Amino acid sequence: MNKDLANVCQYLTQGVYVIAVKDQQREHAFTAAWVMQVSFNPPMLAFSINPQHYSYQILKAGGQCSINVLAKEQLPIATHFGDSNIRDKMTAYSWQLAPSGVPVLKVALAYFDCVVSHSMPAGDHEIMLCQVLDAKILHVGVPMQYADTGNMDGANDLYA
Repeated sequence: MNKDLANVCQYLTQGVYVIAVKDQQREHAFTAAWVMQVSFNPPMLAFSINPQHYSYQILKAGGQCSINVLAKEQLPIATHFGDSNIRDKMTAYSWQLAPSGVPVLKVALAYFDCVVSHSMPAGDHEIMLCQVLDAKILHVGVPMQYADTGNMDGANDLYA
Protein backbone atom coordinates (compact mmCIF):
# COMPACT_ATOMS: atom_id res chain seq x y z
CA MET A 1 0.00 0.00 0.00
CA ASN A 2 1.18 3.51 -0.74
CA LYS A 3 2.85 4.88 2.42
CA ASP A 4 1.28 8.29 1.73
CA LEU A 5 -2.29 6.95 1.76
CA ALA A 6 -3.00 8.05 5.36
CA ASN A 7 -1.86 11.58 4.54
CA VAL A 8 -3.78 11.70 1.27
CA CYS A 9 -6.97 10.52 3.03
CA GLN A 10 -6.70 13.64 5.20
CA TYR A 11 -7.55 15.59 2.03
CA LEU A 12 -10.97 13.96 1.80
CA THR A 13 -13.42 16.60 2.97
CA GLN A 14 -15.23 14.81 5.75
CA GLY A 15 -16.41 16.07 9.07
CA VAL A 16 -16.01 14.62 12.54
CA TYR A 17 -19.04 13.38 14.44
CA VAL A 18 -20.04 11.70 17.67
CA ILE A 19 -22.56 8.97 16.95
CA ALA A 20 -24.69 8.04 19.96
CA VAL A 21 -26.47 4.68 19.99
CA LYS A 22 -29.00 3.09 22.29
CA ASP A 23 -30.97 -0.08 22.78
CA GLN A 24 -33.45 -0.98 25.52
CA GLN A 25 -30.84 -0.95 28.32
CA ARG A 26 -27.58 0.59 27.07
CA GLU A 27 -26.30 3.86 25.62
CA HIS A 28 -22.89 4.47 24.12
CA ALA A 29 -21.15 6.81 21.67
CA PHE A 30 -18.16 6.82 19.33
CA THR A 31 -16.30 9.22 17.07
CA ALA A 32 -16.78 8.84 13.31
CA ALA A 33 -15.46 10.66 10.27
CA TRP A 34 -16.91 8.43 7.57
CA VAL A 35 -20.40 9.99 7.38
CA MET A 36 -22.23 11.23 4.28
CA GLN A 37 -25.64 12.13 2.91
CA VAL A 38 -26.92 9.49 0.48
CA SER A 39 -30.51 10.49 -0.33
CA PHE A 40 -32.82 13.51 -0.42
CA ASN A 41 -36.10 11.59 -0.46
CA PRO A 42 -36.26 10.02 1.99
CA PRO A 43 -33.48 11.91 3.74
CA MET A 44 -30.75 9.35 4.48
CA LEU A 45 -27.20 9.34 5.82
CA ALA A 46 -24.59 6.59 5.79
CA PHE A 47 -21.70 5.96 8.13
CA SER A 48 -19.08 3.33 8.68
CA ILE A 49 -18.61 1.45 11.96
CA ASN A 50 -16.20 -1.25 13.08
CA PRO A 51 -18.20 -4.39 14.00
CA GLN A 52 -15.62 -5.16 16.70
CA HIS A 53 -16.55 -2.05 18.71
CA TYR A 54 -18.94 -2.06 21.67
CA SER A 55 -21.18 0.59 20.04
CA TYR A 56 -21.84 -1.73 17.11
CA GLN A 57 -23.56 -4.29 19.38
CA ILE A 58 -25.84 -1.61 20.79
CA LEU A 59 -26.60 -0.12 17.36
CA LYS A 60 -27.51 -3.53 15.93
CA ALA A 61 -29.77 -4.26 18.91
CA GLY A 62 -31.44 -0.84 19.10
CA GLY A 63 -31.47 0.24 15.46
CA GLN A 64 -31.32 3.96 16.18
CA CYS A 65 -28.68 6.65 16.61
CA SER A 66 -27.93 10.33 16.62
CA ILE A 67 -25.18 11.80 14.48
CA ASN A 68 -23.78 14.82 16.32
CA VAL A 69 -21.73 17.40 14.39
CA LEU A 70 -18.61 18.56 16.25
CA ALA A 71 -17.15 22.08 16.10
CA LYS A 72 -13.59 22.71 14.98
CA GLU A 73 -12.48 23.43 18.56
CA GLN A 74 -14.00 20.24 20.03
CA LEU A 75 -11.04 17.91 19.43
CA PRO A 76 -11.02 16.81 23.12
CA ILE A 77 -14.59 15.55 22.63
CA ALA A 78 -13.61 13.68 19.46
CA THR A 79 -10.64 12.17 21.32
CA HIS A 80 -12.79 11.10 24.28
CA PHE A 81 -15.40 9.31 22.18
CA GLY A 82 -12.71 7.87 19.91
CA ASP A 83 -11.04 6.06 22.82
CA SER A 84 -12.26 2.45 22.72
CA ASN A 85 -10.78 1.79 26.18
CA ILE A 86 -13.44 3.93 27.91
CA ARG A 87 -16.48 1.75 28.60
CA ASP A 88 -18.83 4.39 30.11
CA LYS A 89 -18.26 7.31 27.75
CA MET A 90 -21.65 8.91 28.32
CA THR A 91 -21.03 10.32 31.81
CA ALA A 92 -18.32 12.80 30.76
CA TYR A 93 -20.71 15.08 28.79
CA SER A 94 -24.30 16.35 29.01
CA TRP A 95 -27.00 14.85 26.82
CA GLN A 96 -30.56 15.64 25.79
CA LEU A 97 -33.03 13.43 23.98
CA ALA A 98 -33.91 13.62 20.31
CA PRO A 99 -37.60 13.16 19.43
CA SER A 100 -36.99 9.41 18.96
CA GLY A 101 -35.46 9.16 22.46
CA VAL A 102 -31.86 8.65 21.33
CA PRO A 103 -29.20 10.72 23.18
CA VAL A 104 -27.97 13.97 21.62
CA LEU A 105 -24.73 15.65 22.69
CA LYS A 106 -25.76 19.06 24.09
CA VAL A 107 -22.54 20.81 23.02
CA ALA A 108 -22.72 19.57 19.40
CA LEU A 109 -23.27 22.10 16.62
CA ALA A 110 -26.18 20.08 15.25
CA TYR A 111 -27.60 16.58 15.22
CA PHE A 112 -29.45 14.12 13.02
CA ASP A 113 -31.92 11.77 14.71
CA CYS A 114 -31.78 8.51 12.74
CA VAL A 115 -33.13 5.00 12.45
CA VAL A 116 -31.11 2.30 10.72
CA SER A 117 -32.64 1.24 7.42
CA HIS A 118 -30.10 -1.43 6.48
CA SER A 119 -26.40 -2.21 6.49
CA MET A 120 -23.76 -3.89 4.38
CA PRO A 121 -20.23 -5.16 4.95
CA ALA A 122 -17.35 -2.96 3.74
CA GLY A 123 -13.92 -4.46 4.39
CA ASP A 124 -13.13 -4.26 8.09
CA HIS A 125 -16.17 -2.01 8.72
CA GLU A 126 -19.91 -2.10 8.11
CA ILE A 127 -21.83 0.66 6.36
CA MET A 128 -25.03 1.66 8.13
CA LEU A 129 -27.70 3.39 6.02
CA CYS A 130 -30.00 5.48 8.19
CA GLN A 131 -33.20 7.40 7.56
CA VAL A 132 -33.18 10.85 9.15
CA LEU A 133 -36.22 11.34 11.37
CA ASP A 134 -35.30 14.81 12.63
CA ALA A 135 -32.40 17.28 12.51
CA LYS A 136 -31.65 20.44 14.42
CA ILE A 137 -28.95 23.10 14.73
CA LEU A 138 -28.01 23.53 18.40
CA HIS A 139 -25.12 26.03 18.15
CA VAL A 140 -23.54 28.13 15.41
CA GLY A 141 -19.92 27.35 14.61
CA VAL A 142 -17.43 25.91 12.14
CA PRO A 143 -17.62 22.11 11.81
CA MET A 144 -14.49 20.08 12.53
CA GLN A 145 -12.88 18.40 9.54
CA TYR A 146 -11.09 15.05 9.62
CA ALA A 147 -7.83 16.80 8.72
CA ASP A 148 -8.15 18.82 11.97
CA THR A 149 -7.70 15.61 14.00
CA GLY A 150 -4.14 14.79 12.88
CA ASN A 151 -3.40 11.15 13.69
CA MET A 152 -5.92 10.97 16.56
CA ASP A 153 -7.38 7.72 15.16
CA GLY A 154 -3.99 6.09 14.54
CA ALA A 155 -4.68 5.80 10.80
CA ASN A 156 -1.00 6.34 9.96
CA ASP A 157 -0.24 2.95 11.57
CA LEU A 158 -3.13 1.21 9.80
CA TYR A 159 -1.93 2.08 6.31
CA ALA A 160 1.64 0.85 6.89
